[in-house]
Amino acid sequence: MTYPLRSETAYEAIPIIDIDTHFAEPPDLWAKRAPARFRETAPRVKRKADGVDAWFVGDDDLEMGPLGYCVIRPDGSKQPGTLSLDTLEELHPGATHAAPRLAVMDQHGIDVQILYPNILGFAGDKIMEVKDEALRLFCITAYNDACAELKAEGGGRLLPQFLLPFWDMDLAVKEMDRCFDQLGLNGFVIPSAPEMYGLPNLSRSWWNPLLARAQERGAPINFHIGGGGVRAPYWRGMNQVEGIVLVSTLAHLGNLVCVANLICSGLLDRFPSLNFVSVESGLGWLPFLLELMEYQFDENGSGRLKLRPREYFQRQIYASFWFESDVAGAVAKLGSDNIMFETDFPHPTCLYPSIQDHIATALGPLAPDIQRKLLFENAARVYGIELPA
Repeated sequence: MTYPLRSETAYEAIPIIDIDTHFAEPPDLWAKRAPARFRETAPRVKRKADGVDAWFVGDDDLEMGPLGYCVIRPDGSKQPGTLSLDTLEELHPGATHAAPRLAVMDQHGIDVQILYPNILGFAGDKIMEVKDEALRLFCITAYNDACAELKAEGGGRLLPQFLLPFWDMDLAVKEMDRCFDQLGLNGFVIPSAPEMYGLPNLSRSWWNPLLARAQERGAPINFHIGGGGVRAPYWRGMNQVEGIVLVSTLAHLGNLVCVANLICSGLLDRFPSLNFVSVESGLGWLPFLLELMEYQFDENGSGRLKLRPREYFQRQIYASFWFESDVAGAVAKLGSDNIMFETDFPHPTCLYPSIQDHIATALGPLAPDIQRKLLFENAARVYGIELPA
């Protein structure tokens, strides 16, 4: 049976929380906050010889990446086959600014969005390329200050996730406290594989202060794909479009590795009420992973683990869908309490402009109470969101 969504029925009032979108940082974000010593080295936008705008940082002009990975134009059209439009003038203002972002959300029936960074890395991981730790810390704290401004301008509908100076535990805990207590932000993102940067992996006791503080505050740990996880190699000789398709696909492997490690490492036994969100990772691989882990568990024993893999997932791990059409199949295997919805605006793989059509296709086979869980109830619970009136 197919149930209607947002039509002339009782289900018209189903809110939508979009748990994965991105903040295309304004070109003056760091410059207008920079103290004198960072005025020349803070992140800045420069137009390259080929006419393409890009972000640079440091006194050696380290290129950090394109403008916001935004492919949505001011007229709402979407540019395929590229990671980002070339110049500031081409970007949809809703990628950066609150008022036009809210207008896009209203147009597509989105009530609340959670936003992740771009230029410093989807988990703040790319900032590790900056060698000056003082500059690196400024980049993080200034970004978080801008997130607080964006949240205020969004009237509770825009919820940027803050970054942490994760390379220094004392600084990380201090910045977490500042973001919650002074900036009023509601969650953060960290790399899923910090060992790539010479740090202990997340199961080590070095991370206990940060994980314990997050658990105390009821804040989930977000792992965004491409945010410091496994970077699978790809074969040389591909053109830009072929490379985008492949890299966008293989980026999901990092979160598969992260979820498997979470379940097997014992970390979830140490922090039994701490939630983890696999962001922009899709759902289809999770039933396979859990079935495989359950099989290995039965064949080889539980080791020191107190629960089965599926039980850990159901208690503490969440994921999101956007492109998938067989959401009902995933719900049948995973249950409906650990799944949330996303659009990935304004990135190349985002659902725009056919959001409502896709929701109707993906969730049509599901009963209204399940639709409500996936579209807003689960996200409201995990992120502590109170929907605006």
